[in-house]
Amino acid sequence: MKLSKISKTALCVAVPTAAVTPVLCTGCKSAERTDERPNVIFILMDDAGYGDFGCYGQTKTETPNIDALANNGIRFTDMYTAAPVSSPSRACLITGQNMGNSQIRENVEGRVEDGIWDFNTVDQNPEIEGQMGLKPGTPTLGTVMKQAGYATGMVGKWGIGSPVGGSAPWDMGFDFYYGCVCQRVAHNYYPAYMWKNGQKEYINDPATVVHPGTKLDKGADPYDPASYDKYSEGKTYAPDKMYENVVEFVRTNKDKPFFLMWTTPFPHSPLQAPKEWVEKYVAKYGDEEPLAGDNFHVGAWPHNYYPCRYPHATYSAMISYFDHQVGMLVEELKRLGIYENTVIMFSSDNGPANNASSPTVWMDSAAPYRCGKGWGKRTLHEGGIRMPFIASYPAKIKQGVVSDHLGNFADVMPTICELAGVDAPKNDGVSLVPILTGNPEAQLEHDYLYWEYPAAGGMIAVREGKWKGFVKDVHKGNRTMMLFDVSTPGKDIETPDKDVAAEHPEIVERMWGYVEQSHHLAEYEPFNIDITR
Repeated sequence: MKLSKISKTALCVAVPTAAVTPVLCTGCKSAERTDERPNVIFILMDDAGYGDFGCYGQTKTETPNIDALANNGIRFTDMYTAAPVSSPSRACLITGQNMGNSQIRENVEGRVEDGIWDFNTVDQNPEIEGQMGLKPGTPTLGTVMKQAGYATGMVGKWGIGSPVGGSAPWDMGFDFYYGCVCQRVAHNYYPAYMWKNGQKEYINDPATVVHPGTKLDKGADPYDPASYDKYSEGKTYAPDKMYENVVEFVRTNKDKPFFLMWTTPFPHSPLQAPKEWVEKYVAKYGDEEPLAGDNFHVGAWPHNYYPCRYPHATYSAMISYFDHQVGMLVEELKRLGIYENTVIMFSSDNGPANNASSPTVWMDSAAPYRCGKGWGKRTLHEGGIRMPFIASYPAKIKQGVVSDHLGNFADVMPTICELAGVDAPKNDGVSLVPILTGNPEAQLEHDYLYWEYPAAGGMIAVREGKWKGFVKDVHKGNRTMMLFDVSTPGKDIETPDKDVAAEHPEIVERMWGYVEQSHHLAEYEPFNIDITR
């Protein structure tokens, strides 16, 4: 690792902040707080792309509050997730590992048997709920921050364990948890229940919950918004309950340092948002074809989800509604007098999805990189792994900084541990504290970043400086590494005509050395990828 060059700085485009809860006593400070270490809130969206936010170039969906975090802090241009899908991304994030070391390297269900895709069956059998989990006793951000004396909480999607068996959030260092342990359950914004500290809290009558893949009623008019009422009418919207618990955790722990992970399911499919927010974008976009007829095919769930009258408007509504919640949280932190001493980090678990329920190509969600089939989620192309990443720390960070530091999710573990004044467990990251505290000259840089992905034919990627090495179809025996210059953003930077491997064989050979250094066999054999040449 080496010292960073001075980060470039620039101001994001200023945007007005949306209306939020009135501030009652901005600037007040708790008289009881004695520990001055910063609070840390890590906000993780689900399937949001690099280009889904105004400060990263989005012009359709409005995100004034997330943009304000960037305007008041640091917007990173070259930060990456550790994996192109949810479970391994989250596992790497909370353990500080890259995919060459991670216990979890693909989305895998904890149990594979009849009934795991049926909400009622899962409700009655918690042992079949959830995905493959981390081994009990694995050091996580939760366990380390708890040992450091922080109150620890998570609200939202877990996706790396089961409610039983020792790999639930409450087993992994989080004093408080509220949300969907299982990502299958998270694929419905009007579910029967949430988990709260190891117990179910029913928010909707299980008898009224509509199973994904359910078509409109026979004879219903797909152009009539009322035809879609059965999916949500009269039901509690899970993101509202999640936000209530975010605020509850913050208020409960305002007088001591706390660490909170807010892992919202937004904007992962299905397309479901409050009507007033959808109507806002219908007014902006105009009428559109519904996702209900020939373009809604019932097959192997979860790829079908639910019909939607206004898919484009609803996708934007989901992101804007969450942006509104982020704004309300910031105002609550100010009201409590703890905003200045709270580090807020914001990102997404992987790039935008490509299915009928994710209109990400129309939204240009990975811009300036390509999304769509074979380019976004589930790939190691830039659209699948380059992430929006924002850090706000009012007490320390200068406003409007744009950093081209090359990093990934493994950096979060050492960063948060340094902020808390505790040693980090063994990890693959470098602390970002020098950048966060206005001393970029002291920032260590990665020599390189490494990814492997055992699905989608098997993929390997390495980034060193401006260069990115990429190998696809590994399971088919391909060992030809393509080489791309990714220093200049663009949708065509990884197309075959931009492959310069033949011109730089020494760089390709060096990158294969990085692969060999980084890859370690996984305990779960299907996760393994053959790197031998």
